[in-house]
Amino acid sequence: MTSVDPVLLVIDDEPGTLALVDRVVQSTGFKTIMHTSAREALDRLPLEPVDLALIDLQMPELGGLDVLREIRRVQPQCGVILMTAQASCCSALDAVKLGALDYLTKPLDVGRLQHLLSETREEARRRTELLAAENETAHRLELCGMIGRSAIMQQLFGLVRRIAPHAQTALITGEKGAGKEAVARAIHDLGPGRGMPFVTVACADPVERAFEYHVFEAAGGGTLFLEEVSALRPQMQAGLVEILEKPKSVPARIIASTRRDLRPEAEAGRFSGALLYRLNIVQLHVPPLRERREDIPYLTAAFVKEFAGRFAKPLAEVSAGAERVLMTGEWLGNVRELRSVLEHACTLAEGRVLTERDVDAAMPPVRQMPPPLQPVPASPLALNALEREHIIRVLGEVRGNKRVAAQRLGISRRTLYRRLERHGLMTMTRAIPPAAQ
Repeated sequence: MTSVDPVLLVIDDEPGTLALVDRVVQSTGFKTIMHTSAREALDRLPLEPVDLALIDLQMPELGGLDVLREIRRVQPQCGVILMTAQASCCSALDAVKLGALDYLTKPLDVGRLQHLLSETREEARRRTELLAAENETAHRLELCGMIGRSAIMQQLFGLVRRIAPHAQTALITGEKGAGKEAVARAIHDLGPGRGMPFVTVACADPVERAFEYHVFEAAGGGTLFLEEVSALRPQMQAGLVEILEKPKSVPARIIASTRRDLRPEAEAGRFSGALLYRLNIVQLHVPPLRERREDIPYLTAAFVKEFAGRFAKPLAEVSAGAERVLMTGEWLGNVRELRSVLEHACTLAEGRVLTERDVDAAMPPVRQMPPPLQPVPASPLALNALEREHIIRVLGEVRGNKRVAAQRLGISRRTLYRRLERHGLMTMTRAIPPAAQ
């Protein structure tokens, strides 16, 4: 980010006022843009990012309050000070309601004007320094590109540092976009195999030969990262267990990630318990962004600096309104979504300030929740039918094992027998292939 002088826009149909303001501004460090025509100034407003505007309230072609409204619409980050020779309580109050910073009467009090300009420049300097300080803090506390000042992230970073030299397998849990792959790469980069390949395998639809190739590719000291391992097909899970049981064929590390809790998946038979046992020797959880909102200013500072450099823009500030939008966002896509929003917002930004309007325009559409379903009273016959179907399904899943079926149903074996008799299912269970009853 490059340091640039703040810009002052002055609109007044009296040339004498423009000349006076120009003399005052010379010692304040502002760059000035002067206009005697309000319409001409507003026509150029979208092309000229402005930090502060000094506007005459009473001009022949367009009133100062109308100009104030348009500035607030086009450049909401711009502060506005109104000037008039005929001050009235009503117009002053209207100006404040519309967002004016202050209200000056003519002839202008030069000392007061200098004070307002100095305050505005100082506030801009503080915002610039704050963003720079947050960016510096973010990078001082980062771990292999991951940013997190919060206690929960610092604990995660500490765990990564401790296990990186030793762990051969690890399971990383967390929501979509939270940074699971970044954690896996940090483990790889901090470990003895940092110079070897880091190979990512998307488990949603792997081909067996491709999977074997990736294992071979990562062997000899590299890391095999299994992205969303819960999606791995059963035969591939069994194959991975076989690989893990043969140390000579295993890469230096196998790290898996998942959005799901694999324990109930394994208990229900939808995921290999043997594979979970071998992967879950070390488990790391990446918290969602909503649980570490204190990290948002530091992530924002780092991303704004990155995109300002990439897009060659002089972005040096984030407005208070933009910060409020970012801090209160849902961020269901976590850090990945925040980064995407800021990239979009930085492409829209003009001048040195990332504004609330820039961020609002880049935010995803409001997620509409579906209307709640209205409860429908169920008849006793319907409930009996549902219970009967549920018992039949559970008995089929456990091959007639009444002890296990009772456990799954959350009832005692005696209660299960009573319900089997009530639903006429005792004869059916005798036809199921033998199992421990």
